[in-house]
Amino acid sequence: MTAIEQTEARPRGTRLPRHARRNQLLGAAQEVFVAQGYHAAAMDDIAERAGVSKPVLYQHFPGKLELYLALLDQHCESLLQAVRSALASTTDNKLRVAATMEAYFTYVEDEGGAFRLVFESDLTNEPAVRERVDRVGLDCAKAVSEVIAEDADLPADEAMLLAVGLCGMAQITARYWLGSGQKLPRESAAKLVSSLSWRGIAGFPMHPSAGKG
Repeated sequence: MTAIEQTEARPRGTRLPRHARRNQLLGAAQEVFVAQGYHAAAMDDIAERAGVSKPVLYQHFPGKLELYLALLDQHCESLLQAVRSALASTTDNKLRVAATMEAYFTYVEDEGGAFRLVFESDLTNEPAVRERVDRVGLDCAKAVSEVIAEDADLPADEAMLLAVGLCGMAQITARYWLGSGQKLPRESAAKLVSSLSWRGIAGFPMHPSAGKG
């Protein structure tokens, strides 16, 4: 059963452990924020979607912004962990590029639409939101840049610039692919973009000392 189905199936008034209740509320909030955007969403809508009273919702989150930020933190961390896992999945850099592109495409394809909170938020004028969105982009790029710097023996600033370019390509193409109706299967789309990315980054040859203890 998915998180959405669990939310729909949960009758009002059912007592849950605090952690489980928090996760339930976050799941309901995600549905409402993705569907309506931050400004149109109301705490009443979220409480109703979760099948709880507003006082229960406010016991966990003092306001709509705090709820939104908690959800944003959760999904920024998911993206960062997906990128880190992709980089750690192999020592073959061509496969690393492919895995990283696949991570972004998989992230945007998630049926809950969480990527919209990270990449398409209608609240980016809020400093706390902007800071989180910027930070996850830079953190993902930093993880990639560390591999580039080590393997190509490039200065940190050069490696970071290349990494920002790769991550930016991954994000923008994945979002375009999803928005255009997924005319290509996800695996084919990610493979196509990884091929383009690899042709570029492979132009920086591996340093002879890379990978040697």
